[in-house]
Amino acid sequence: MDNRYGADVLSGDWHVPKAGRARQVEAEPGLVVEDVETGWCGAVVRVEKAGGMQVVHLEDRRGRSKGFPLGPGFLLDGAPVILTRPTATARAAAQKARAASSRTASGSRAVEGVRARVASGSRIFVEGKHDAELVEKVWGDDLRIEGVVVEMLDGVDDLAAVIGDFQPAPGRRLGVLVDHLIPGTKESKLVAQARALRRYAPFVKILGHPYVDVWQSVRPERLGLASWPVIPRGQDWKHGIVADLGWPHETQTDIAHAWKRILATVRTYSDLEPTLLASVEELIDFVTTQE
Repeated sequence: MDNRYGADVLSGDWHVPKAGRARQVEAEPGLVVEDVETGWCGAVVRVEKAGGMQVVHLEDRRGRSKGFPLGPGFLLDGAPVILTRPTATARAAAQKARAASSRTASGSRAVEGVRARVASGSRIFVEGKHDAELVEKVWGDDLRIEGVVVEMLDGVDDLAAVIGDFQPAPGRRLGVLVDHLIPGTKESKLVAQARALRRYAPFVKILGHPYVDVWQSVRPERLGLASWPVIPRGQDWKHGIVADLGWPHETQTDIAHAWKRILATVRTYSDLEPTLLASVEELIDFVTTQE
């Protein structure tokens, strides 16, 4: 017999929200959740006690971190969850799993419990402090295991003289990373002079990237940009970039703080442009070759 009124609307659990009931989930580092009230989405970086309450800190895709009360009010894959403090057993299991599958920021397999080697005779030279900090952040773990030290040049105006002073040789290789290395630039002419030092040529590799500054090697998406701003000729590039971003830019301290904000958005090699990645990886391979 047909039921003209359909199913009994009160026969089920009508209290259940459309998205389902919230389930408890331990706030493991790396778990990506969304705060329902603010829409803030990020990965769990830590849980701590603050102001008499448990707080979970979430880091968004731009590297910004924000704290929220631990408990209900979060979404995981669109479903409501109640975040709880990780238990000791869960933390140990997660740590073991991460150790088995973790990788360094450069994408290589992380090696647990291995001390950094004593520095080898080989070196990688970069133009300035920002280049060195970026290389350290992404490739630092790999370089320490290989015993390779990164040093700053403060520009490449005296590159040929620097190579002569270093005296590259077997077991003492030299890799150099140069900014704005494209045909017709001052840098390209200086590099050509340095490469002409035939005596050292087998033990020296000079590579670069096309960007005005290493800042541009950070993918603009990390800063919420479609592309890096174009700065007119004659204007200081870094000041122009920071001004375009709407950040304080009057002093060198402002510029230093801006770089720290940019660098904070870099978490792994995937946040960098392929041209820089290829050059740095090739330089590391070159200086770690045992010849």
